[in-house]
Amino acid sequence: IIFFFSIFADRIPIQPCTHHMMAMMLRRITRRLPSNTALSKAFFSTSNGNPIATFETSVGTFKAELFEDKMPITSANFVDLAESGYYDGLHFHRTIQNFMIQFGCPVSKDPASPMCGTGGPQPGSSFMVGEEKIVRQDGNIPDEFEAEITNEPMTLSMANTGRPNSGGSQFFINTNHNEFLDFWRSDLSPSKHPVFGKVIEGTEVVTAISQTATNPSDKPLEPIEMLSVKVEK
Repeated sequence: IIFFFSIFADRIPIQPCTHHMMAMMLRRITRRLPSNTALSKAFFSTSNGNPIATFETSVGTFKAELFEDKMPITSANFVDLAESGYYDGLHFHRTIQNFMIQFGCPVSKDPASPMCGTGGPQPGSSFMVGEEKIVRQDGNIPDEFEAEITNEPMTLSMANTGRPNSGGSQFFINTNHNEFLDFWRSDLSPSKHPVFGKVIEGTEVVTAISQTATNPSDKPLEPIEMLSVKVEK
C-alpha cells in the first residue's frame, strides 16, 4: 500500500489508499466484476435492534445503521466517541468523487489545518463492549476482521494507516463498490478496511458531499461541518 507522508507531522495520514492507487484499482475491478455487483453480498435490517446514528451536517442530515451484532468492538468505539461529543464540530477532510468521503479526525475542527487526517482518540482512553473494557492503545482499537461485509456504496468503513490495529476515530463512507478495500480480498489489494455500518436514510446528502469541489489534496474547498452525531439504541 502507498501512503502520503505529511511534511508537517511524523504521523501517516489515515486513509484508505492514495488517489492514484484508487483509480488504478477501480479500473481493474470494473473489468472483472459482473454487472450486478452493486448488490450487497449481505443484507442487513434495522429489525435486529442495531443502533442508528443520525449525522447532522452543514449540508443536510443522514442516518446509518451500526452493525453492532456483527462488529461489536468497532461499533462500540464509534458509539462511545459519538456520545461524548467527539465528532461534533469536526469537518469532512477528504472527499473523492466515485470513491468515498472521509471524516473523524479531531484536528479537522480547524478545516484549514494541514494536519487534518493525522489525528485520533486520546491514547489510553477506553470504552466498554458488554462487560469487557477495551483500551485504545496509542489511541487505536483492535482490528475487527470478523464479518465479511463488503465495502459497497453507502457503507461505513474504518480508516487506518495500513498497519495492524491502527484504526481510531476516522472512518469513511463508500460511494462506490470498493471491493479492493475488503480485508479478505488480498487478491485485489493489501488494503484492509472493515465495514461497521451503512447509511439507511439521506443517501443524497452523502452523494452531495462526495461531489463537492476539492483542492489537490482532496480537501473540500467549502468546509462541510458535522454539527452533531446522535445515536439511538
